[in-house]
Formats: sequence, structure tokens, C-alpha cells
Amino acid sequence: MLAILGFLMMVVFMVLIMTKRLSVLTALVLTPIVFALIAGFSFNRVGGMMISGIEQVAPIAVMIMFAILYFGIMIDTGLFDPMVARILKLVKGDPLKIVVGTAVLTMLVALDGDGSTTYMITTSAMLPLYIMLGIRPIILAGIAGVGMGIMNTIPWGGATPRAASALG
Repeated sequence: MLAILGFLMMVVFMVLIMTKRLSVLTALVLTPIVFALIAGFSFNRVGGMMISGIEQVAPIAVMIMFAILYFGIMIDTGLFDPMVARILKLVKGDPLKIVVGTAVLTMLVALDGDGSTTYMITTSAMLPLYIMLGIRPIILAGIAGVGMGIMNTIPWGGATPRAASALG
């Protein structure tokens, strides 16, 4: 029963934000509360579950915020520019090589373990090239997603700290 309510909650959440009936933040707060009450949990129990959830998620949220800020600064200072320039020099405008270069760039940048900065670096470096050569940007998103999915299995990748935090 709880699993069905959980899936239904996700559907209702997505409908609420996609139809713009609620803002994302409001929907993130209200939807789980309403579904917890529907599931039969009391207000006191819901509050305790919320505090417990925040305690589990806070360390990972702080780590991700730091990674985004840190690697955002690294992007702005040009740390990744030589690597991007070398890849662009090797691909020489060939669309197939550009896609392969995107995969290589994604996997090299994903070694930092943070998916959001990987997307920031890969997209900012490759999207202008994709647009200039008429390559569909969805290919960039797909290649970056696959590369990050593979690299997310490294011990310091995003999934491992979240699992460690959840398991205490």
C-alpha cells in the first residue's frame, strides 16, 4: 500500500509542477505531507519523519553545494580549458569524432564525482560546437548522461555518499 501511495505521490507531484499549479518548492513540501496523512500517519509522526529525513540528507546536500561552487569557480578560472581545447583539436569538426570527444570529456570531468558540474563543463564546452555544426543537442545530453552513468559507479561518485548517508 505504501509503495502504491509513493508512486502516486510522485505522479501527483509531477502533475502539480508540470501544470504550474504549485511551485516546485511548495510541491516538494506539501505533496509528501498530504500523502503521509492519507497513509494514516499522525501530524506528530510526520514531523518526526521530516526531521529524520533532513538529518540524513543535509550532509550530502552540503557536499553537493560545495562541489557545485568549487567546480563552478574552477570552470570560471579556466582549469578545464586546456583539456577541452585538446579534445576539440583532435576531433577537427567531424561529427562522429565530436560525439566521441564528448564522451571522453564527460568521463574525464566526471572523475570529480559530481554530476552537476560534469554537465556544466561538458555543456558549456560542447553545446556551441553542436549548434555550429548542426548536431542535435539531445545527442549531447544523451552522451553526457551515459558517460556520467558509467562514471557514477566510482567510489566517490554521487551514489556512494548518498548510500553511505542513508545507511548511516
